[in-house]
Amino acid sequence: MLAKVEGEKPQKGGDRKRRHPAEDGGRGEWKKKKRGEEDKEGPKAKGDGGRKRLDALSVGYFRRVGDRLSEGFEEEDEREMFVENVLAEVKGKASLVATDQTGSITLQRLLELSNPEQVGEVLAELGGELGSTFKEASCDRCGGHVVESALRQMSRWDEFSQKDPSKAAEEEEEEESAGVLETQVLSLSQVVRDNSAEFIKHVHGSHVVRTLLHVLGGCLGPPRTEARPGAKVQRAAPHLTDFEIPTSFWYELKSLTETLMENINLSVTDGAASAVFQTMLTVCHRKRPKLCKQLLRRTMEYLTSRSSAPGVSPLLVFLKDQASSRLIETIIQLSHKSLLRDLYKNHLKGSLVDLALHPIANFPIQRLTAASAKCKLFPRLFDELVQGVEAVLAAGHMGVIVQLAESCAESGEKQDEMMRCLLNSFHCAEPGSRHVCCLPLFMSLLTYEVYYQSDSTEGSTQKEVPLTSMCYHGSLLVQALAKFKERSHLLSSLRSLSPADLLTMACDPSGSHVLQALITTSSDKGRGKILKRLEGQYVQMACSKLGSRVLEAVWNSASVSQRQSIAQELVPSESKLRSDQFARHVWAKFALSHFAHRRAHWQEIQTGESKKRKLFSDLLE
Repeated sequence: MLAKVEGEKPQKGGDRKRRHPAEDGGRGEWKKKKRGEEDKEGPKAKGDGGRKRLDALSVGYFRRVGDRLSEGFEEEDEREMFVENVLAEVKGKASLVATDQTGSITLQRLLELSNPEQVGEVLAELGGELGSTFKEASCDRCGGHVVESALRQMSRWDEFSQKDPSKAAEEEEEEESAGVLETQVLSLSQVVRDNSAEFIKHVHGSHVVRTLLHVLGGCLGPPRTEARPGAKVQRAAPHLTDFEIPTSFWYELKSLTETLMENINLSVTDGAASAVFQTMLTVCHRKRPKLCKQLLRRTMEYLTSRSSAPGVSPLLVFLKDQASSRLIETIIQLSHKSLLRDLYKNHLKGSLVDLALHPIANFPIQRLTAASAKCKLFPRLFDELVQGVEAVLAAGHMGVIVQLAESCAESGEKQDEMMRCLLNSFHCAEPGSRHVCCLPLFMSLLTYEVYYQSDSTEGSTQKEVPLTSMCYHGSLLVQALAKFKERSHLLSSLRSLSPADLLTMACDPSGSHVLQALITTSSDKGRGKILKRLEGQYVQMACSKLGSRVLEAVWNSASVSQRQSIAQELVPSESKLRSDQFARHVWAKFALSHFAHRRAHWQEIQTGESKKRKLFSDLLE
C-alpha cells in the first residue's frame, strides 16, 4: 500500500488544520504550496518545521491495519505473517509512520506483537545512522509513544534469553534477535546521555527518558496514556513489574544516572526534568539501593547548598515550588532514617505549621509525616504540627490532618493527644456531653456550632440534626481514628445515632467505609450494641449498592448469634431480596434459603465457619 503512494508528494505542516487560515497567508498562499513551492518555504514553515507527513491513502491503510488488529487472530502463524507483512510496508518509512497520529497508534500495537528482532529493526530505522535521529523521533508528540512502546518490549527479553539447550541453532538465532533490540536500547541511551539537558526538559522526550530508566533498571509500570484536559492527576505511585535485563543494562543505568546528575539544576526549575529525576530515584531505590542512597545524598547536598536568605534553609523555598516540591516528596519517601532526621533537624524544625498551611508545601509535609511514623522522629514532628491543627483545618489541607492521624495509628504513639486535639478543634471537647457528637462532626468536617447551628454557650444539642453532610476526607479521618487503641468516643457517638442516620451512613459513599471500619473492628459485645441499633434497616441496606457491601462485611465479622438475628430479619422479605440486583447476592452469600428451610444444617455450617475464622485469627496474632 505504501509503495503505491510513495511517488506522491506528501503534504508539509501536518497540523495546519489547527491553525487560523490567516496564519498561512490565506487560501491563495496555500494553493501556491500545492503547486510545488513547499521546498522554497519549507525551512520557514511553522508548527513542525515543514516535516513530511503520511498522505491520506497511507493513513487509511494504517487505520485498516488497526481495525484488523482489533479483530484478533485465530492462529499464531496468521498473526506473525500479518505483522511481518505490515512491518515490511513500514520499512524505509518508519519515521513518517511513527510521527503520524494514526500510524503511531497502529505501530505501537504492532510492536507489542513483534519479536525482539523486528522491534530492534524499527528502533534502528527511527534512530538512523549512529542514532542521529533518535532525538527527533523521541521528542515528537506521536513518535515519542512509538519509541516508548519499542523500549517496553525489552521486558520480554528473558523469554529469549532462557532457551531449551536441546535447540542450539534456534537458541543462537533468538539470542541474536534479542541482541538487536539490546543494541538499539543502548544506542538510544547514548544519544540521551549526549543530549541529556534537551531530553529531560522536553515535554515528550522526558517521557522517553523515564521509560528508558525503567527498562535499564528492569522494572516497568503501566504504559503512558495521554492525559485528558481537566482530568484529575493521580499522585499514587504506579505498580511496577520486574523483569530480567542484560548485564549491559546494569552498567548503562549507572552511566545514565551519572550524566543526569550533571543537570541536577534543571530538576528544581523544570517540571518535566523533575519528573525524570523522580523516576531515576524510584527505579534505583527498587533495583539499585546502594546507588539510590548515593543519589539521594548528592541531590540533598545540591538542594541545601543553594543560596538563600541568611539563617533560612533553601529547602523552605524549594518546598513551595511546584517542580522541586515533587522531587523533595520523592526524596522523603525513599530516604533512610538518618537523612530524615537531618532534614527535620537542620532545615524544617520550627517551620512545619507554616509549610502545612502552604498550598504546595503541605504535600511534602504529608510525605514526611508518613515516613516518620516508622522511626523515633515522629513524636517531635507531631508535637510541632499539632499546634497548628485548627489552622490547617481552616486552610482546608485535610491531607495533613488525615496523615497525622494515620501516622499516630501506625506508630502507636500520640493517639490520646491527637483525639483531644481534634475534639478541641471541632469544639466538642467541653462540656463532656458534646463528646457523643464527635462522629458526625469529624465526618462532615464542621465545628459543633456550624453543624448544629447553635451558640457556643449552649452545652448540648438543642435539636436533632439528620446526618447528611459526610465528605471524603472526613471519612478518611475517621477510618484512621478507628485504628486507634482507644476508640470509645467514636463508638459512643456511633451508638447515639438514630437508626435512620445509620442507614444513611451505610448507603453513603463516604459514610459506608466508616461504618464498616467501626463495626468490623469492634469486639463481639460492641458490635452487638451497634447491630441492635441497625435492627429494622437490614432489608434496605441489602437493597443498596453500598449498604449491601457493608452488610456483607458485617456478616463476615459477626458471631453466629448475630448472623442469626440478621437472617431472621431478612428471610421474611425473600421475594423483595431475590428480585433486587444487589440484595440477591446477599441472599445467596448468607445462604438464607438454607436458613429458611434447613435451619439446623445452616447453623452447623455457620458454626464451622466461625471456628475456622477464630482459629485463623489466633494464628495471625
